[in-house]
Amino acid sequence: MNCTQQIRYSFRPVLLAVFLLLIGSFAQNVYGQAEVQSWGNITGIRKQGQLFEFESSLSVTGKNGSHIASTGKERQKPHFKRNANQQIIATSIDSLFFTETVTDVNEGNISVAVDLVAHADTAIDGTYFRMSVPVENYVASRLKVFNSIGITQTNLNPDGGNFKGTATGIEFVMPGRDFKIMFDKPAMVKFEPDTAGGKRAMQLYVALKLNGVQKGERIHKVFAITASGDIDKNPVHVAVNTLQQGRIFAGLGGNFRLQNPKTDPQVIDYCLKNMRVAYGRVELPWRFWQPNKDEHPIAAADSGKLHPAVKKAMAMAHRLDSMGIPLILSAWFPPDWAVTGKVNFKPVNGIWGNPLNKDNMQAVYKSIADYVVYLKNKYGIEIKLFSFNESDLGINIRLTPQEHDEFIKGCGAYFAKRNLKTKMLLGDNSDATTYQFIYPALNDPDAKPYIGAVSFHSWRGCDEPTLKIWAAAAKQLDLPLLVGEGSTDAAAYSYPDIFQEPTYALYEIGLYMRLLSICQPLSILQWQLTADYSPLIGGGIFGNDEPLHPGQRFWNLKQLSITPANLYAIPVTSDKQNVACAALGDNDKGIYAIHMVNTGTTRQVNISGLPAGVKHLRVHTTTKSLNMQDGGLIPVKNGTASLELLTTSYTTLISE
Repeated sequence: MNCTQQIRYSFRPVLLAVFLLLIGSFAQNVYGQAEVQSWGNITGIRKQGQLFEFESSLSVTGKNGSHIASTGKERQKPHFKRNANQQIIATSIDSLFFTETVTDVNEGNISVAVDLVAHADTAIDGTYFRMSVPVENYVASRLKVFNSIGITQTNLNPDGGNFKGTATGIEFVMPGRDFKIMFDKPAMVKFEPDTAGGKRAMQLYVALKLNGVQKGERIHKVFAITASGDIDKNPVHVAVNTLQQGRIFAGLGGNFRLQNPKTDPQVIDYCLKNMRVAYGRVELPWRFWQPNKDEHPIAAADSGKLHPAVKKAMAMAHRLDSMGIPLILSAWFPPDWAVTGKVNFKPVNGIWGNPLNKDNMQAVYKSIADYVVYLKNKYGIEIKLFSFNESDLGINIRLTPQEHDEFIKGCGAYFAKRNLKTKMLLGDNSDATTYQFIYPALNDPDAKPYIGAVSFHSWRGCDEPTLKIWAAAAKQLDLPLLVGEGSTDAAAYSYPDIFQEPTYALYEIGLYMRLLSICQPLSILQWQLTADYSPLIGGGIFGNDEPLHPGQRFWNLKQLSITPANLYAIPVTSDKQNVACAALGDNDKGIYAIHMVNTGTTRQVNISGLPAGVKHLRVHTTTKSLNMQDGGLIPVKNGTASLELLTTSYTTLISE
């Protein structure tokens, strides 16, 4: 897993989903309200499941406009909690400490209270509540500015023009959609286009405080935000093409890196007993396996001198192997002798990890191979793949792309010399965006014999063009693609209340639909099926002493895991952007599975293209209140089937 890191600020008109929050305290016909990122950015208001999009942030502009800092993913260290219909985020930008309280008032109406406390004298031009509106959703609209002299109206112009003045509120009026923000007291506002980086959005800045602030100064502002408009309830059309069979999906996998001795076992037991796990990833606790270069770790292990962490990791591998689960072995922290410099457990001057010591490479290969050999001889385990975790970034061994290529060839050849079947994992990158890291080995014919699969982690950058690059890399080598760590927010462990939020679960499974459809991976390995990022709730995990029980994320994962093993990816299309689909099947066996994640309102879905031999589909649905509910069988006539997709739901259809 990738440790939290600060990244360069890049404002986007609409965040594509990492942390969206639904509330359940309203009646069924008043479903959902403010969607708030854990760092404080509001990404829209839901009505009957449909999202009316915008994006807010808290921004600070340096003196003379020298610098703009805004709340965003992995830019600060926020704290998030929910209190009934309120979402409360505490965060800071330099010495300015913010508390943002977003309250769902009633359908389409929210209240946002921002409290600012200055912990030091700060010279700035101002601090703002900023909102960005995507132009494509607000075409042909007009802007209303409310102030003491009445209402001023103007046409929106995303390519030029602006407004600046004192106002008590702003309203966007457009066909089929309306958005309004009213202030508790008059404030200086500016409204201008945002075309940076090719964007076409309109930005509204509402001043919290202009000019500098003094230590101890407190500011309190309240905004009432309303969204309304037409709800798209038109039927969804989903088409599958079973004539094209792609790559095999073995099924959902999981990471089993042991980090929490008290709480890990209960989660692992529950997950392994209650879902099918098709692939596993375990740790080589390398620094404890061979802390000194001149030691003989196999001899030490045979004499009963195994470190407790190594014993537990090996027992975990043995348990998974005994269930027939193929295994990836990954190393995080190295022993001191294997790397240059003092081992970094945290970044030093912004740089993670340590390079391998090139003078000790043969000892490095031998140490890793000894571990694999010991697992084979002691437990009968044939490790399928080996990797250094996220070595593109340095979590915690750092390699250059060329060094990655050389390591694959060197260690791979050493494994072969020791008569091991273990292959090397190409990549195992921290994010989808760092794909250039794999290019030297990808294009090196001498490395290919030692590569067993390609892998990346899905924390960031999973847009379609980037995912297609990973799919193409696996196709070029004619090897499987693995999502070695699956999920959406690498920093979520630091604000764990989000794991209970329904739309965190919804957008996590929505990402998996896109991965299945675009990448066609052999497996997506959930990070993790332990107490770390736990899909279960309670049991003392994150200080929650409720009885251990599954959350919505667990039911989503379990529902994905019921996909029959080793089906092939097949093309599937949806005519609604907010219905993500993946389809799998085997024409010889006549078995098919269709997964759909609906992030919109309740509506009918019509599915076409099913083979003549499919007469019924069994329905399973997970929502905030439905736990993989068995909806029974629906008929298939002339290759088509219809059913109702529930609001913000995950639905799976499996042929019978």
